[in-house]
Amino acid sequence: MKKLFLVLAAAVMTVSANAQTKGLAQSKFTDNWYIGIQGGVATKTTGSKWLKNLDANAGLRIGKNISPIFGLAVEGNAYFSNRPWTSNGTVVRAVNANLLGTVNLMNLFAGYQGEPRAFEITAIYGLGYLHCFGNKSKYSYAYVGGNNTIPARVNRMTSKAALDFQFNFGDDKQYQIYVEPSMNWAFLGQATNAKHNYGYRAASNVDQPGYNINNSFFQVNAGFIYKFNNSYGSHNFKLVDLRDQAEIDALNARINQLQDELARKPKEVIKEVVKEAPVVKEVNVAENLVFVTFAQGKSALTKEAKAALDEIKEGTHVQIVGTASPEGSAALNQKLSQARADNTAEYLKSRGVIVDEATGKGVQGTTSNRLAIVYVK
Repeated sequence: MKKLFLVLAAAVMTVSANAQTKGLAQSKFTDNWYIGIQGGVATKTTGSKWLKNLDANAGLRIGKNISPIFGLAVEGNAYFSNRPWTSNGTVVRAVNANLLGTVNLMNLFAGYQGEPRAFEITAIYGLGYLHCFGNKSKYSYAYVGGNNTIPARVNRMTSKAALDFQFNFGDDKQYQIYVEPSMNWAFLGQATNAKHNYGYRAASNVDQPGYNINNSFFQVNAGFIYKFNNSYGSHNFKLVDLRDQAEIDALNARINQLQDELARKPKEVIKEVVKEAPVVKEVNVAENLVFVTFAQGKSALTKEAKAALDEIKEGTHVQIVGTASPEGSAALNQKLSQARADNTAEYLKSRGVIVDEATGKGVQGTTSNRLAIVYVK
């Protein structure tokens, strides 16, 4: 058993020679994009009873996460209700487009663990452009105060501050639903009557922007988001291992030590050990062991792996151990290592090899051990 352990240790060291530290997989411009739909209601913060005269809206949001913390998005919302204002004779009273910056507060303060959490909170702030429609056949006006009126067809600068309460789900957390309370401002210029909400001249540029309660509305929206698949096979940012030459050198030194120990063992136990290699090979074969490596997060056998397994004769008894690298949760790694062992076993059984045991051992060691080890009895 000790001799077998030494052989396994040497193999694990060899596959781990490409030692790494955690980092993000390199992203392309086309990676980490998402699209979503949203809808909800808004109410004025002054001049209207709370939860009365609600203004319904619906819209679209498209965004890109630049990192697990920061992102950018654009959204457009259409507002349908004329209340509490006078009707302007159109189905859609106004449209508002925003350019938003996003900050994932969970990742900012607690770090990114390789996949989104089931629940996250994201802060949002941005500026926008709002256009109020008017019907040419009906000269509708918006009340300003005193004897002044302005045409309903006006353009306004807007601003938005919000918190998104997000729930991520799916096999790769590719789906998200969120609830978003927000405060929104429509900058209209200099006040003409402080007692009336939106009592501002649209044509004036004085006192811009004006973050105050007299030109704001509170909004609550809910939305659904789909995150597109990335070039590296995940719908979210992926943690990978970065090469560390110092660790490679240390592992090679340990491999040499194991080789010396094995050289002093009886020759009938094993005649060849895995050679020192700073670059991981796809498949490593010893006299009575076959080492098969897998891509990160994968359990499918490659052509090279199948070719090596084809060398095991029909009727031979084998024992299989599957392992995983430290990235991801313990439960995920246990499941992945078992899948690697099972896939290897199924392939060997199809060729008439007798599989006595196929076991997933989860993470073995502290580096990238993505293996299926076949012990030929």
